Amino acid sequence: MSALGRPRLHLRSTDSTNDRARALAIAGAPHGTLVTASLQTAGRGRQGRRWIAPANSSLLMSLILRSPPPLLPLIAAVAVCDVARGDARIKWPNDVVVEHSNGLSKLAGILAEGRPQQGWAILGIGLNVALRPEEMPAELRHRTATLGRSPREIEPVLRALLDALELRLGEEQGTTLDAWRALDALRGREIAWGVHEHAGELERGRAEGIDGTGRLVVALPGGGHTTLVAGEVHLREAP
Repeated sequence: MSALGRPRLHLRSTDSTNDRARALAIAGAPHGTLVTASLQTAGRGRQGRRWIAPANSSLLMSLILRSPPPLLPLIAAVAVCDVARGDARIKWPNDVVVEHSNGLSKLAGILAEGRPQQGWAILGIGLNVALRPEEMPAELRHRTATLGRSPREIEPVLRALLDALELRLGEEQGTTLDAWRALDALRGREIAWGVHEHAGELERGRAEGIDGTGRLVVALPGGGHTTLVAGEVHLREAP
């Protein structure tokens, strides 16, 4: 059994498991402390998005990790795929997705936050274990994937994920990168990105995998390459 997940605080409902875990970390909680919840009222994803899931439908967890590795978000995504198996893939940097005819649907979201200067991080994971897409707002249904299991399987999935995380956290960085590359959902595909995307200012190129530090390598239309450190990346529709 994994050493991660002890001690554990489980809440019937909370605003954000990451916020609760952060407060515990600041107070000195040890490595491996776990916060879980049956419902989040203000769950957060990357880029300031909300994480929406009905009660008792998803694994909602946040781990305190002391001396976290630099590739923590990528490690976490690989560990989630270890547990989800099947056709789960990773959309850079750490969204776990399933591909279908209309694009990519999100199975799990990962949010790593921390204080590097104090040597700790909070690893938040939301994984749709028993979610039924029809329970989601209409505009999100086609973009939502699920393991399709029952609510009583959330706890076994949690235990399996903690074991997978502990194994992956102990691996060499090169092993992590190779495992991530084997699950890359974007490689070879046309993508768009940009810091002012809401104003329609997007850059375009072709994803070519990740480099040795986890940055996304993109081939540019006019030749040459660039690397992306963070941000939102979209698949371009075929002409």
